Amino acid sequence: MKFSDGFDARRLRPRNASNWRLRLGAGLAALFAAFGVLLTLAGTATLLGQPAALGPLNESPAMASVFVVTGLLLLSVGVLLWRRCRRRLRRPSDLSMAPHLMKKRD
Repeated sequence: MKFSDGFDARRLRPRNASNWRLRLGAGLAALFAAFGVLLTLAGTATLLGQPAALGPLNESPAMASVFVVTGLLLLSVGVLLWRRCRRRLRRPSDLSMAPHLMKKRD
């Protein structure tokens, strides 16, 4: 006699995790990278003698160099975070076998 009350085969399959957190993180990382590029360009323009790109914020060369360093840091953090989120988004969610357990090829 079969007991099929309350059995649902869908419960046996693993649920796919939602990707909205990783997508939001990748978008935020892209914004960090873009803001870093803009800060770096504004600081570099001030150092090269162009009029202050950010108004009175970076009129001195010291503040311009601070903006360049901050922009480069934001750019690098944004790119690293974006790459990490993209790598996790593309990672398969299946169980993977270790390579040494696979069938040997001659």
